[in-house]
Amino acid sequence: MNKELFDAIDGLEKAYGISPEYMYTKVEEAIVKACIKEYGGKNLAGQNSEPVVKVNIDPVKKDIKCYISKAVVAEVDDPVTQITVEEAKTYNKRMAVGKVLDIEVKTKNLRRISAGTAKSVIIQAIREGQKETSRREFENKQEEIITATVAKIHEDTGDIEVETGNGLLKLPVGEQIPGETYEIGQKIMIYFCKVDRRSGDSDIRISRSAAGLVKCLFKRDIPEIADGTIVIRNIAREAGSRTKISVLSADESVDAVGSCIGQHGTRIAGILAELGKEKIDVIAYNDDKAEYIKSALSPASVISVDMLEERTAHVVVAPEQLSLAIGVQGQNARLAAKLTGCKVDIKTE
Repeated sequence: MNKELFDAIDGLEKAYGISPEYMYTKVEEAIVKACIKEYGGKNLAGQNSEPVVKVNIDPVKKDIKCYISKAVVAEVDDPVTQITVEEAKTYNKRMAVGKVLDIEVKTKNLRRISAGTAKSVIIQAIREGQKETSRREFENKQEEIITATVAKIHEDTGDIEVETGNGLLKLPVGEQIPGETYEIGQKIMIYFCKVDRRSGDSDIRISRSAAGLVKCLFKRDIPEIADGTIVIRNIAREAGSRTKISVLSADESVDAVGSCIGQHGTRIAGILAELGKEKIDVIAYNDDKAEYIKSALSPASVISVDMLEERTAHVVVAPEQLSLAIGVQGQNARLAAKLTGCKVDIKTE
């Protein structure tokens, strides 16, 4: 069994990049747990007692040895963790009270324990090892996008699983674009929000509803953004419905908004196709808050903007522009406020 186990561990390193040292640790932990369960008992007071287990793994000799350590005493109170000096001397004549005797677990018992734990340990290690490999890979992709393939759809929760080339990742329903439907084998763009090593199973967070997805799509499709000529200043997004993005050109000869949209919308077309029915308003950023808010309320036409305080604006529009400025259920005004960081109060003339 030992040789088979070591061969399997070597195979895991080649197939999944799981280090043998990691596997040896997991095998040791599993054998210790199995031995505690096998050799545990009760002390004279009737209380549960666990044996002290030591495991030595020798990768060179492909050998595993396991020992139960017992304290040598004059009178035994706990047969699980103690042994009389007389009995200890049958193993080692030099034993005396106060010493510790390591009793090797019989070979046939160790083989049975190893066989019983190896399969579950290896399966779990594969899962954890793949997850760690993915985590390391994805740590370099934070705030980036990649193309993934829909691999599984959970009808009960609405969550889906996507294949990234480095394992499966869950895209929760809350991170999906509302109203979007998926099919097995479908290619979609996903955004890596973060890799958090402090959390549990959800430490690799991906999204299609995050504003970062839009930012990355613009960087992918607009060369001037990719090379830094145009800078994205802010994004306000309600996924599946509307996004407002403000841009600023570092070169006065480059029209930031025009470069992002393209002639007849050719440049932004690919981004819109990726986001389905979601609309995108590209806004020119302006240090003048009043002008910035006026642009942010697009497609509505604004008559005037008065800054009552640093982050409070009184906006005047024509009566026929009021509903457009506010938007359906207040969305246009809400996104404009989020984009500019100002409270926006819209009134007619």
